[in-house]
Formats: sequence, structure tokens, C-alpha cells
Amino acid sequence: MAQNPIKVFVHLAHGFGAQSWARRWKDGKILGVNEPLPYGYYRADTMGCAVRHSEDRHEAALGKLFRLGIRAILGFDLIHAWRNFDGIRSADVVWTHTESQFLSILLLLQSTPRARRPKLIAQSVWVFDQWHGFSALKQRLLSRLIKQADVLAAHSPENLAVAKRLFPEVRSELVLFGIAADTKITPALRSVKKPLSIISLGNDTHRDWNLLIDAISGQQDWTLKIASQKIKLSSIGNAANVEVVRLKANDELFALYQWADVLVLAIKPNLHASGITVIQEAALQGIPVICSNTGGLRAYFSDTEVYFVPPQDATALRNAIHYLADHPDVRLTLAQKAQARMGPNGLSSEAFVRRHVDIARDLLALDRDRAPAAPSAHRS
Repeated sequence: MAQNPIKVFVHLAHGFGAQSWARRWKDGKILGVNEPLPYGYYRADTMGCAVRHSEDRHEAALGKLFRLGIRAILGFDLIHAWRNFDGIRSADVVWTHTESQFLSILLLLQSTPRARRPKLIAQSVWVFDQWHGFSALKQRLLSRLIKQADVLAAHSPENLAVAKRLFPEVRSELVLFGIAADTKITPALRSVKKPLSIISLGNDTHRDWNLLIDAISGQQDWTLKIASQKIKLSSIGNAANVEVVRLKANDELFALYQWADVLVLAIKPNLHASGITVIQEAALQGIPVICSNTGGLRAYFSDTEVYFVPPQDATALRNAIHYLADHPDVRLTLAQKAQARMGPNGLSSEAFVRRHVDIARDLLALDRDRAPAAPSAHRS
């Protein structure tokens, strides 16, 4: 007899609810390489799971203000989790994408005995990056919750190292993040041309826009287009060869990728693999990448696949661009090798989700092994 599917509840941030996401995705309003449902977790339906996603409840102005107020006080979205609590507690395993979701769930489960709780794969992004900045009281409160997670999952080995150091008693696992890798554009050899077309994208707080602009400003043979909602137009200053573009549709994004000769990411030191989504998108588009060596990105790509430079070093970044500008053959090789990393057995949402399924199966198997044996039936 086939095993019953694992009941998985995917609890994501407000705004990533299954119905609202599906509508925006169908209308092409979600920029980037995305899928019908967020992060590809739905793919677990083909891996022996029955997946259910969190939903966004319609909010009047007062309800939204109350939810955001509680989130501001706690640092995580308790009300959103409470609204999805029926799905959470009826699951065998719960998956989260950031600490805002798993901390909320753990707080709601305080009155539920551990044996009756769903298993929780507590994936985090920023909490360990920010840990040193928390007050001692906040660290104690968060620690009490985090210690109750079944698995702490991290996208970066640097984040994982902090999790293991802070919470050695909790199982911690590296889960490499991946995007949909079903469609690829074959890299092509581009001749040396002037100006060199450079792009940089992303909204993460660890983008080092000032350093990037400093490295490129005044280089008459280069043109840089920045696509970000987080950069101020005033940051460009007098850099005539730098432009900020505001993308409104995916067609505009993919046209920008195909305009580019190279993607350049200047990233500040961090622990959570900042930039990894954009690097993978560039790899699928056949575009070579220059990137700051920080955040554990080498767990994803090697020096033969991405041109890494030291972070916070404008001279090194400028020299790397000069080198690739003059060597289109190197650009092609980088793009080819990076793209070869993308796929169901490499970096992809399919591999990312499969890793979650494997951990979930292991948790449930361990739980069954630890359960007391049922007493034998007595016959008189």
C-alpha cells in the first residue's frame, strides 16, 4: 500500500498568500523568475506531499493597522499566523521562509504539547545577521522560541554557522535556495564593444550602491543601469554613465538582462547569501556575473562560474569590470559554467523543495521510531 502523502503547510509572509500571489503572477505583476505559487513549494505535490499554502485575509484599514502594530512590537507577524492557524495545526510538517513566520508559529504553539505539534522546519534569513544588534532581553525571548524548532534551516553556510553556535541543541541544516530553472537562454559570445552594458539589480538592504557607483562613475566606456526600488536617484550624483530604471513588468526585466553584457553586484558583508536570486536569474539568462565575495555565495557558485571580488573594494570591482570588458571569451565561459549549475540536480526551486521534503521525511521517520510500541492484543 502506498504511503499517505505528507501534509505540508507552507506559511509565508502576508502578501505571499496563494490566491493573491496566483492572481498577480498570472497578470505578470511579480518581477523576476517566479512561479504560479511562491518559491516553488507547490512542487512538493509531485514528491509525495499534499501541500497547502497560507492565505492573506482581506483587511480593512483598522485590521491592517492592528496587525502591523503587533508585528512592530513583537518583530514578527503573529496575527497573520493566527489567521492561518487551522492549517498550521492540521499539518504533519510546516515550512516557513523567514523567521517572521516561524517565530509567530512557535509563539502560537506554546499551549500545545510538543508531541501534538506539527514538525516545523524553521527557515530564517535575517535573524542571525541581526542577532548581535538585539537587546539581551530580545535575545532571551527569541532564544526561548527558537529552541523549540525541529530544524533550523539556513540558505548560507555563514548563517548556518551562527545558528549552530547559538543553538547547538537544535538540529540545523543548510538548504540552498533555488529559483525555477525550467527555461534557459543559451549564452552567446559577445564581441568587445563600447560602451560596455552593465546592469545591477535588487532591493536587499545589503546592496552597496555607493561603492558600485563610485567604481563605475566616470568610466566613459561603460554604461550602468540600476533596477532597484531601494536606491535614491540622488545617489547617482554627477555620474553621467549611470541610470536608475523603474521596472513595471517582467518583459522589461528580461529585456534589461538581454541588453546587458555583464551583471555586477556590489554587496556589503552579510550572512544570508544576499544577491543569490539575481545571480541565478542572470545565469538562466546567459549573463556573466561579477559579485562581492560575501554572504556564503561560494556555496552556490565557484570562481569558475562567478567572478568574485573582495567586498567594499571599489578598485577591485573596477579592475574586474575592465578585465571582463576586454575578454568576451572569459565572459562566455563564466556564463556557460554558471548556467550549467542551474537545474533539477543543481540549483533550482525543484532541488530546494526536494531538500525540504527529505528533511520532512526524516523528521517524521524519527518521530515514528521514538513512539512507544502499541501494546499487543490480549487473548484469554
